[in-house]
Amino acid sequence: MRLMKCYGKRLIVKELEKSFDFFLNEVNTNQKSYGYGLIRDKTMTDDNIASIASVGYGLVALIIGIEHKWIDYDKAYERASKTLDTFINHVDGKNGFYYHFVNMQNGKREWNCEISIIDTAIFICGAITAGEYFGKEVKEKAEILYKKMNWEWFRDKENNYFYIGYTPEENFCGHWDRYAEQLILYVLGVSSPTFPVDKSMYDSFERNKADYKDIEDIIYTYCGTLFTYQYSHAWIDFRNQKDRHGIDWFENSVKATKANRQYCIDHKERFKTYGENAWGLTACLSPKGYIGCGAKPCGVDLDIENDGTISPCGAIGSIVFTPKESIKAMEYYYNTFPELWGKYGLKDGYNLENNKKWFSNQYIGIDKGIEMVMIENYLNGTIWKYFMRNTYVQEGLKLLDFRV
Repeated sequence: MRLMKCYGKRLIVKELEKSFDFFLNEVNTNQKSYGYGLIRDKTMTDDNIASIASVGYGLVALIIGIEHKWIDYDKAYERASKTLDTFINHVDGKNGFYYHFVNMQNGKREWNCEISIIDTAIFICGAITAGEYFGKEVKEKAEILYKKMNWEWFRDKENNYFYIGYTPEENFCGHWDRYAEQLILYVLGVSSPTFPVDKSMYDSFERNKADYKDIEDIIYTYCGTLFTYQYSHAWIDFRNQKDRHGIDWFENSVKATKANRQYCIDHKERFKTYGENAWGLTACLSPKGYIGCGAKPCGVDLDIENDGTISPCGAIGSIVFTPKESIKAMEYYYNTFPELWGKYGLKDGYNLENNKKWFSNQYIGIDKGIEMVMIENYLNGTIWKYFMRNTYVQEGLKLLDFRV
């Protein structure tokens, strides 16, 4: 494949549209199906497996498509409304939370997976945003789903942490015991009109700090992977806000992103894939399968975690934090590796190690989703604008004492 050179805003919009196409096409549109509106976890394999987080991104893809005139308003409205009907009536879960992976045709649990609080939150963020944008029955249905979420059920009362997951076979598992992608849980949890948790939960998780070279006082995530600094920021506009502890979470993600890039520059002699414009270590597909690449500072052994794979969604998903560096990375990926471009834009990962060139032939919904939302927020602030309008979001930030 030969590609024309592409730069700047033209490339950004091109990647945005291709990412939108994933959510337009990789969806169950059979209106007689119990799984209408469910969106694939990834392409190529597992054709009947949907990710509930992908559906959250798919709901806001409809908004982005309308704003860019890629989809008709009435068609998008109908899809949003009927997708929410699917969750109200058919998708497997408990106490308002849903299984991470479900069958695209009927909404039933797949892979004996867990009920996931964070993936449900990503879905509900998409529903809330769609509700604010479309209003009417879409807003009513989003509120029904939000009010069903029993946040207190997902709280470990002994230590005041949210659990990570639940299965009927093994009960609850894991804890959100340190900073990661879960900030949205506290905002939505404290303001619930039906099952609120106390705002002290926000104070319970650890906030470990470290420097990376001259980048100081990064509150780092355990795995150091970039998506953990992105996901809550896709929805909440943390810019120019500080919490009651004086923490600016947006600035923290800026620092963590810059550290991630610098880590790749510092290790480019070890890994051929890494470089000044090839950075953004995050969870992605690799020659070894799905892995959680990360950068310092972190709490894991990166010699074990990293294999030289780079995912374009790492840098692109940070475009609101490091626009100049992220755009240069996008230009480098597109203009250097035609093998990395396909039906839905830049693919999930590539690796140049061991005298071989490996390029993923798949796309993952949550990776295209974080790219799409962050690009749109960078260009127009659209998702921030509508999500932040929501009464419960505003109340949650107020209860947690966030201040401009």
